[in-house]
Amino acid sequence: MILIIAEKPSLARNIVVGIGTMQKKDGYYENNNYIVTWAFGHLFTLYDIEDYSNENEKYRKWSLDNIPCFPQKFMFSLKKDKDKKIDVGIQKQFNIIKNLCNRDDVVRIVNAGDSDREGEIIVRLCIQNALKNNKELYRLWLPDQTPETVSQGLKEMKMEIEYDNLANEGFARTYVDWLYGVNLTRYATLKTGVLLRVGRVIVPIVKAIYDRDKSIKEFIPDIYYGISSNMVTNGEEVELNSKEKFEKNDLDKANKLCEKYNQEKAIVVSKEVKKDTLAPGKLYSLTKLQNYLGKKYKMPMDKSLSIVQKLYEEGYLTYPRTNSEYLATNEKDKIKKILENVLKLGYPVKFKDKKTIFDDSKIESHSALTPTYKIPVLSKLTDDEKIVYSAVLNRFIAVFCSNDCKIEKTEIKIKLGNLEEFILKGNIIIQKGWTEYDEYSKNDKILPNLNINDKVNIKFEPKEKKKNPPKHYTIETLNNYLKNPFKDDKNKIDEENEDDSEEYKAIFEGLELGTEATRTGIIDNAIKSKYIELKKDVYYILPGGEYLIESLSQMNINMDKYKTSNLGQGLKKVFHGEMTIDEVVDLTKKEINKVFDKSNNNGLNNDTGFFNDVVGICPLCGKNVVKTRYNYGCVGYKEGCNFKINFVICKRVISKQMVIDLLNNKKTFKINGFISKNGKVFSSYLVLDSDGKINFSFE
Repeated sequence: MILIIAEKPSLARNIVVGIGTMQKKDGYYENNNYIVTWAFGHLFTLYDIEDYSNENEKYRKWSLDNIPCFPQKFMFSLKKDKDKKIDVGIQKQFNIIKNLCNRDDVVRIVNAGDSDREGEIIVRLCIQNALKNNKELYRLWLPDQTPETVSQGLKEMKMEIEYDNLANEGFARTYVDWLYGVNLTRYATLKTGVLLRVGRVIVPIVKAIYDRDKSIKEFIPDIYYGISSNMVTNGEEVELNSKEKFEKNDLDKANKLCEKYNQEKAIVVSKEVKKDTLAPGKLYSLTKLQNYLGKKYKMPMDKSLSIVQKLYEEGYLTYPRTNSEYLATNEKDKIKKILENVLKLGYPVKFKDKKTIFDDSKIESHSALTPTYKIPVLSKLTDDEKIVYSAVLNRFIAVFCSNDCKIEKTEIKIKLGNLEEFILKGNIIIQKGWTEYDEYSKNDKILPNLNINDKVNIKFEPKEKKKNPPKHYTIETLNNYLKNPFKDDKNKIDEENEDDSEEYKAIFEGLELGTEATRTGIIDNAIKSKYIELKKDVYYILPGGEYLIESLSQMNINMDKYKTSNLGQGLKKVFHGEMTIDEVVDLTKKEINKVFDKSNNNGLNNDTGFFNDVVGICPLCGKNVVKTRYNYGCVGYKEGCNFKINFVICKRVISKQMVIDLLNNKKTFKINGFISKNGKVFSSYLVLDSDGKINFSFE
């Protein structure tokens, strides 16, 4: 007998349909050759710190004494409910899996987790904890959940050992995220008295939104001058915009240049009109699909992902958590069959064997999102499901459309003496082709009727223009940033037909923040934690997010995109067999130890202490001064005492020791690193006067 363990019940049902007739039992299906059972997603989770109390008594409570916690061996247990007891339903299902794994007639066990690193370790953990004796282990890898794919997949299964690197990366990610999340969340919470969720990926995501919103808030409106001409020639307006720009104090220079330009003649020196074919966009990855749905329909990422996942589980779409916009070369026959079904629906499609569609070098684990040969009845889908399915189907039709989109491209060059050359470009669609099914987003300019040697009337004048503040992150722009946080914003990632080699290189090297499988959930957690909010398709920082980032800065916890990306690269090396799990875990331990190592914080010079630490006696009322959530403040505030010392003065963190010195000696040691409003760095003593005010002293 062959035992197949699916990641969840819905996948188990689809596997059963692919196998054929099977009898339903309590918690599994069976026929003469196969047994199919299932998990409920994650049956097992990593121990929490408290669960290691047998290893060390100190782990029983939240305390600075039990962090950092670096287990000698990472342990897993069955998931628990809110009362910290193992969930009854999970225990029952695991017992079923355990009994089936150890049945004498079961000679082969198949891991049928979702086809990604998470699915890989979900089922591995079930087998590792259930199996008593060695048996043959295989992997069922499904790009979609149609009966035909299941049937074919069962014939082409590989041994589980061939997926060891994928599992190793999955375990390494799990351990690294646990080490960061558990240790730094507890540390930050003990320091502030507020539950702060600190994670390897959530922090740089929140920080990106925090930094962007801060730069918008601090933006100072200003103007500059451009110079342009907008005069009528041959009965049409011809707009010429110079590349020259002038600061607001240089209006005289702009006027002088306009005078110089207006003394010249503007002549059309060339005009090229040629017919061309406009290529459609690439097939969708999950991120690019979410970008489109967020931009056009204001659909949040968690909603779009849940819909895509449902359509995948119903067999209508291929595996959703893909980072590729390309298909594998061995999928050509499958695509031909899908195209036959799409053609029957009346769409003009044909098979195309192009490198822009089929490219193995641009695929890590999964191909681009496409419809399957199984076409849904649209009337049975919800409105949102129709939107998502139609988006994937329409892009597929566009890519394989038999009718080309034909355009007429025009380029006019106008020379202004020897001073500047102006180039006017525009396209006219003369045959719609694929644009009838998928959107063409560019707004092509209609050009004036000009010919070679025409003299263009000009009158250049300065034009006042506003300097625009940075824009808030949207679903699209944040996704693009997270895919490659080191790519210049001006060099847009989402240009449909650009050379994307560098983008895929960054993804495969692990430069991205989060992955296609995790990014949506992490952003959703940041929203639920009230760190950020999403209005329509725009992200904004919330006070909780500001407090998180500013508190971590005060604690010298640096979790920027560089560190997260470096760890991501290490995890990718595990996937490629270039690093071991232990090596990545050791790197993580070193980074975490830096937070707890006072020598890395210049001794007490930056240590702000812990929540409720007593730092001295109030100079105004004689009660204790303690570290609060927002400052060092007097406990007599309820009786009207308003004495407090801010955590940050002139952008310099004020340490616990500085406050102790102030309260005991009325003066600190000399402090370096203050920054004035003008951006000048300076050093000073802090002194406490008789009224409880803090002043600088340079003596």
